[in-house]
Amino acid sequence: MTSLINSSPLTLYPAIDLKNGACVRLRQGRMQEATVYGNTPQTQARLWQEAGFRWIHVVDLNGAFSGRSVNIQAVREIIEAVDIPVQLGGGLRDISGIASWLETGVTRVILGSVAVKNPALVKEACRLFPGKIVAGIDAYAGRVATEGWANVSDMHASELALRMQEAGVCAIIFTEISRDGMLEGLDIEQIVALAKTVSIPVIASGGVGKLDHLVDLREVARSAHSSQGAIHNIGGVIIGRALYDQCFSPQEALRAVGAC
Repeated sequence: MTSLINSSPLTLYPAIDLKNGACVRLRQGRMQEATVYGNTPQTQARLWQEAGFRWIHVVDLNGAFSGRSVNIQAVREIIEAVDIPVQLGGGLRDISGIASWLETGVTRVILGSVAVKNPALVKEACRLFPGKIVAGIDAYAGRVATEGWANVSDMHASELALRMQEAGVCAIIFTEISRDGMLEGLDIEQIVALAKTVSIPVIASGGVGKLDHLVDLREVARSAHSSQGAIHNIGGVIIGRALYDQCFSPQEALRAVGAC
């Protein structure tokens, strides 16, 4: 394992993916390959808070495919169950929907497919809700995917990232779909390239399966002695299946990124 370094920690975002009201994890974004976990979403949210995480990342999977919020009750119960900030993505395609969730208690909303199809809406949302809008860029081999990852476009992730930065988003979540839920490691090369393209924070997602993956990302993000040099706007990482499958404990993950 790469030796840990003394520097600012990355933020860890434990994921709660919702399908039909249940807490699930997918493999490579395939809805038909969903693993259902036993805890209710609100119970899982409380467990993540009690473990020491400072954010929760929630995705309405049904919403991502349908283009509107579907798991409304489950998201509301998560918000009510915890005191830490919640960021929400999936099916948010208009200003009224964004406003409604922010008023309900979501701290940040994540805009994905709409970022490609309606960048003007993203810009308007950023104007109305500064610091509350995150762009979710999901890519397969570097090309942007939309509609719950069902469609892959010809646009490169870096091009969309620049457009979203110009629109005013406060951060970018980058997911390499081919690695999502596979536990085989983050695509460090793509994450670094994207972080070098923009100046806003980049949150990595897709592939964390062991502590070394977290340590390696922290090394790149914080150490001038890494092979990439320090990339200070790599701000965090989303973890899903590795936590649910107990590949490591929450406390081990937090220590690996210097958060405890």
